[in-house]
Formats: sequence, C-alpha cells, structure tokens
Amino acid sequence: MLAGAAAVWPLAARAQQPDGMRRIGVLLPAAADDAEFQARVGAFLQELPQSGWTIGRNVRIDTRWATANADDIRRHAAELAALAPDVILVHGTSTLAPLLQATRTVPIVFTALSDPVAAGFVDSLARPGGNATGFMNFEFSLGGKWLELLKQIAPDVTRVAVLRDPAIASGIGQFSAIQSAAPSLRRDVSPVVRDAGEIERAVAAVARSANGGLIVAGSGLAQLHRDLIITLAARHKLPAVYYERFFVAAGGLVSYGANYIDQYRRAAGYVDRILKGEKPADLPVQVPTKYELVINLKTAKAFGLTVPPTLLASANEVIE
Repeated sequence: MLAGAAAVWPLAARAQQPDGMRRIGVLLPAAADDAEFQARVGAFLQELPQSGWTIGRNVRIDTRWATANADDIRRHAAELAALAPDVILVHGTSTLAPLLQATRTVPIVFTALSDPVAAGFVDSLARPGGNATGFMNFEFSLGGKWLELLKQIAPDVTRVAVLRDPAIASGIGQFSAIQSAAPSLRRDVSPVVRDAGEIERAVAAVARSANGGLIVAGSGLAQLHRDLIITLAARHKLPAVYYERFFVAAGGLVSYGANYIDQYRRAAGYVDRILKGEKPADLPVQVPTKYELVINLKTAKAFGLTVPPTLLASANEVIE
C-alpha cells in the first residue's frame, strides 16, 4: 500500500487522471525503509478512506522520503511545492521550515511539532492564520516529567546530560523546563549540543562521572543520531529517558511522549477538511490527546535497574 502510494505517477498516467482527482503531498525526514515512519504513514493512509478518499479513484499521494539530510529535505520541499498539491503532510520542524520557505500558499498539515508559535510558523494555536496547521507533539512542561521519570527508574542518577538542539525554539524550551524542575528533584542537568562527535564525547563524559544519566529531548538531530545515541547508552549502561517510543523499541530504556500513530490518524481528518474546502488558517493547532509510557524491561535488567512496580503498572507498553 505504501509503495504504491509513494510512487510518483508517470506523466502519461497523470494526463489520464479522472476529473476530481485530488493530490496530497507527503514530506518525511526519514528513509523509505524506516519502519516507524512506515507505520505512521500507514495509519494516515488507513484513515483516509473513512472520509471517502480512495487512492487511485479520487486522490493520489506524492511522497518524498527525504531522509534526515537538510539539503535533501530542502530539495524535496521545493519539488513538492512546485507540484502545487491540494495539501501537504509533514513531520516536525525539519520538514515544515523549508516547506514554508518554498510556499506560503499550498495548505500544510504538520505533525510532531513542539512550539509552532515561538518558531513563527503560526500566529496562534487557536487561529494559525497562515497556510499551515496541525498537531503538537508535547508542551515544554513535559521536560520536567522526563527528569522525574529518570529519577523514578534510576534513583541513583544525580548528574543528567540533556541532548537537545539549541538552534530551534523547542530545544531551548525543553531544556528550560528540565532545568526548572532540577532543583526540586535534586538533580544537576547540563546541555549537550549539535553533532555526532560532541554527542559521543558528552555521553562518554557523563558515563565516567558518578551517577550519570541522560535525557534525549525531541529534535531532528536526535532522530538523525538515534542509532548512535542508543548504542552509546547501551555501551556505557547509561540510564536514559527518550521523547519517543522508537528509541525504546530499538533498545533504549524508557520513553514518555505523544503517540505519533494517533497524530497521523488525526492528521488525516485535517487533510480531509482542507480537501473539502476549509483553510489551515482557521483550523486550530491541536495538542496531544494521547501520551504513552514505554519501558524496555530487558534493557533495565542489562543496566542492573529494578523498575518500580508502580511504574510498570502505569506503562502503556513493556518490552521484555
């Protein structure tokens, strides 16, 4: 289903499209074989028929798997904008920002965005005002929850490195929330920034210090370096809290964040409303309705951690 939807039809086929065929663009900061993004887009595609949209009959999908490379994302964003589809679905700041540079007229529905107002993508959450609207992945206050969760699952951890991207508003906001919660939780926190080399050095440094731990805040950088981060945490047996489930599914310790599958299903509803004539400027940006706690019990045992029974009982998913 995804392979067919992702294919760009030949020019001859386009000329034969039936009257009333609508076009949806999809721009993703991932490779086409990324299982997590396949599942998310799959949820979006499964939801579309509930509103009467059938691929090949009255709608076509142009998907760009742009990977996490910034140059590739900009190129694909320009390509999609030039096609002038009826609406484009994007994931996160790394795809929305270059797309808004390419077009201020094509309607856009975003998922997994932290603070669209601070970033200047929308005028307000209630009335976005431009050509983009969609779904936030969390509020900054969630940063305090991550630190509290790390204390619960690894009570001996007192020094915490926070992997975040300082170049984006959400990176600053997330770290500020973590920093604000640190005194009451009696934890020392410090930021880690930018590239793979710095991440590796910082993780090794916090692992060498007594009682070190890690929080991975949401960003395109974390996604780009996710395999490295998980590998380093495992190598040093460093307790880490992640913002999203796929880190834990790949061997990370614990995550707490929005359910992205749910966001993509809900995004299909916004796409439907835009295809039927509503404007992104009038559709409010929505905050998550589902958060999920995921714990990798196998990783906890490998790290020598005993997960509190109350924490296990509250988990949405336990990987053993």
